[in-house]
Amino acid sequence: MLSHDSIWRAIDALAERHRLSPSGLARRAGLDPTSFNKSKRQSADGRDRWPSTESISKILEATGSSVDQFMALIRPATRKSVPADEREQSADIPLIGFAQAGAGGFFDDGGFPAGQGWDVVDFPAALERHSGIYALEVQGDSMLPLYRHGDVLIVDPTAQVRRGDRVVVKTCEGEVMAKVLSRQTPRGIDLLSLNPDHPNRNFEMSDVEWIARIIWASQ
Repeated sequence: MLSHDSIWRAIDALAERHRLSPSGLARRAGLDPTSFNKSKRQSADGRDRWPSTESISKILEATGSSVDQFMALIRPATRKSVPADEREQSADIPLIGFAQAGAGGFFDDGGFPAGQGWDVVDFPAALERHSGIYALEVQGDSMLPLYRHGDVLIVDPTAQVRRGDRVVVKTCEGEVMAKVLSRQTPRGIDLLSLNPDHPNRNFEMSDVEWIARIIWASQ
């Protein structure tokens, strides 16, 4: 279920993803700059104040985000309901190859693992464990010299992406690729190829199903 806290967390996360403050996000959407201030999230008598659907629609349009992408920002918080002792007992995370990732059925619209058919891989001890992260196995040589065939990339769909980050992108046509984020605007993204033999890519945000930051590689 949606909650007051989870909706506001999603708005904050959307602002952070686009390197904006909550007031900056409101300004970009043509709203009063104070619309998303923390002081506006409860009324004077202490009752919860919810953002309007019109406000949410405007910030999605202003950032080039879809409803599914916004909902994906809500889901990580709700997944924390899993007991901590159960999370600690699990020592593996989902693993899938790049080719299978593009075939469909393995991810939801927010870029989170879904469905069946996942293998698993040991979770690196050097990383902080949390829900939502998963692993992709490099296939082929399109990512040389940085990533080789068989390397495992761990990605985080909830992490904020910035210029210069190594990211995995899935297009609406089912293409999955690892690139360097060169530029991101509300309308599109520019990606630099890891392999000089492969071209750089540019996409409208409407053509991007999801983008996730690479946080670890098994090199």
